[in-house]
Amino acid sequence: MEARIDAAARVLLSRLPRGKVGDGAVEFLVFGLKQAWACLFGGLMLGMIIITRLWWPEIGVNRYDLWFLAAIAIQVGMVLFKLETLDEARVILIFHLVGTGMELFKTSVGSWIYPDDALFRIGGVPLFSGFMYACVGSYMARIQRIFDITFTRYPPVWMTVLVAVGIYVNFFTHHYFYDLRWLLFAAVVVLYRRSFMHYRVFRFRHRMPMLLAFLVVALFIWIAENIGTWSRAWIYPNQADGWSLVSWEKLGSWYLLMLISVVLVTLVHQPRQYSKDGVLLN
Repeated sequence: MEARIDAAARVLLSRLPRGKVGDGAVEFLVFGLKQAWACLFGGLMLGMIIITRLWWPEIGVNRYDLWFLAAIAIQVGMVLFKLETLDEARVILIFHLVGTGMELFKTSVGSWIYPDDALFRIGGVPLFSGFMYACVGSYMARIQRIFDITFTRYPPVWMTVLVAVGIYVNFFTHHYFYDLRWLLFAAVVVLYRRSFMHYRVFRFRHRMPMLLAFLVVALFIWIAENIGTWSRAWIYPNQADGWSLVSWEKLGSWYLLMLISVVLVTLVHQPRQYSKDGVLLN
């Protein structure tokens, strides 16, 4: 399906006028469309959350349970229609398990709560919550293919794994010991300070520093989190009496989570070295 959509879009776009302004406009348009397509899983989930916040009839079903069942249906549909490969689905499952483990701990220490009832839950954690992390995993895995991403000076994978493990552990241990996030931020900067990602939009390849790419994605996740808390999908303690903007500190947390996400995606999409002559070196 993706191949057919891509082929039809290329035929249409190739007929548009050429020129500096025209080429720039087409690249900008296609970039936005590809980003939206890469966010398909997350966009469907977020749209469902917004709609059920604005209108929810009394039908004897909890919102959380509907979200959980719908998320399963979306995931199955994406595999059946070959919008995700089985390898990508396995990585997304890992995102779900890693995220659910964090949710169980964070809710137990009061970092955030889920205010509604649910049948499908473990303790205080409704099972749909793991799919919110799976949305990130789906985006990260799909964007690799959709933008044909390659890298220059990508750090050794084993180093990224070590830092990712340290970040994940710190999400738990900082409640009891020193918070090492600033040390971990420094480790991420050292690892990726010279790394660039190269991506094809339509006619041209572009590049972006990896550290900036992490920040951009983290910012959009932070925006989505504000929508999620506004809809009362989950809330932080300071939002119990009314919605307020999610702390900017959470942006830093999502920034660190980006490294975990990138490392998990390398399990299915090995980082490919960019080459100017078009030859990709593994």
